[in-house]
Amino acid sequence: MREARRPRTAALGATAALLLGLLSGCSGETGPGRPDRRITVWSQESLPDRIAATEKVIDRFERASGVEVELVGVAEAQMPQLIMSAAASGTLPDVIGAATLGQIWQMHGNELLNTRIPGRVVETLGPGTFDPNALALASDGPTRLAVPSDAWLQLLVYREDRFAARGLPPPDTYARMLDAARRLTGDGRSGISAATDPADVFTSQSFESLALANDCRLVDGGEVALRSTPCEEAFSVYDRLARDYGAPGTQSVDSTRATYFSGSSSMVIWSSFVLDEMAGLRSDALPSCPECEDDPGFLAENSGVVTAVRGPDAKAPAQFGEVTSWAVTRTAEEDASRRFVEYMMGAGYQDWFGMAPEGKIPVRRGTAAEPDRYLRAWRSSELGVDRRRPIDEVYPPELLDRLVDGVQRMRRWGITEGEGALVGAANGELPVSKAIGAMTGGQLSPADAAAQADEEVTDLRTSLDRPTDAPGSP
Repeated sequence: MREARRPRTAALGATAALLLGLLSGCSGETGPGRPDRRITVWSQESLPDRIAATEKVIDRFERASGVEVELVGVAEAQMPQLIMSAAASGTLPDVIGAATLGQIWQMHGNELLNTRIPGRVVETLGPGTFDPNALALASDGPTRLAVPSDAWLQLLVYREDRFAARGLPPPDTYARMLDAARRLTGDGRSGISAATDPADVFTSQSFESLALANDCRLVDGGEVALRSTPCEEAFSVYDRLARDYGAPGTQSVDSTRATYFSGSSSMVIWSSFVLDEMAGLRSDALPSCPECEDDPGFLAENSGVVTAVRGPDAKAPAQFGEVTSWAVTRTAEEDASRRFVEYMMGAGYQDWFGMAPEGKIPVRRGTAAEPDRYLRAWRSSELGVDRRRPIDEVYPPELLDRLVDGVQRMRRWGITEGEGALVGAANGELPVSKAIGAMTGGQLSPADAAAQADEEVTDLRTSLDRPTDAPGSP
């Protein structure tokens, strides 16, 4: 559904996706677009408040550059279909904002990216000003696929007050998580909220965060490895947590948060985007626990945060998260697109990550002259939508330090093994989410769930290896 916005801003919804999907034929656009000082930018920061914040930055860029920008908000779940439909119809945007790693690697595999511009932008801004891990995840060897802009981390949030009352240590290992979930289940409460929705990538992300903790790998030694012992253990632990100690029924991105916010569970696996809502700063997602009625910030004050968990088969804890980037498409107007991305990573950068600092941890730390400029600005950025408070007034500096460190230590399935296109395809087909849903629903054992996911990912990998016509070919 198109939302009422000023003329240059559009929102693509399901109807637009269906219309684009009907388009067919050949596209002659295989190189850079003709210079006309007009670009289209798709952004997955598509919530109304974030679109409004982005528009303000674009206003300044347009006045400074003379380049006209059409901003289009696109939901993350719709992006893969929209990209392929636009490629087939010759209507690719020039730039995509908040593109995930899976998306940029999938676009790279389909030859839809302009990789010259990201390389030039990073060199101009200075590679040393970026987090090295973020640069590596968004690069194919020496080739910059996109310009990494910010990151969010997957967290295990827990009721610190309840843990203290039971004398429980922080749930930073498989054993501690299981013990806490068991001891805190009962009297109408579940021990943990964990996603089980087979149709949601959030389920895959939640599982991957725990699977990495046990050194479970998507690909190992050139083969899909979800049947491995570490992976089977990860499936088993996730099953026990979600089925034995979690709320009944299918759990989604919304229900897991709501269960924790109501006080009905004592732990939740969620992204760092939960931090502003947990502090009572967003009216459409307020904590509703009994203690929260008089103190909307109760959960922020009484919750602990684990950023990295360790399983029995791992040598060290692992951190899962997502790096989002500015991607430039193969048909982009190069000069205008380059100037836009440089602006968003320079003069407009603090406003970009400042609109949601809890989930937009800057991966460009500063400038050559001020190496920590953006990290310092991020620490005092304001959280919230309906109410705003500086993040360093709501949360202690130790947590902010761990969030920044988490970006440096973040691991992702398949990316470092050169299987980014497989990661993108898996995010579209959701073989792991489907296996988790069947397992926690009682249809599959953990070993069978691991085997099913392994088989489906292997089939995806085989299909990617088959030669196909490039998008937009006749």
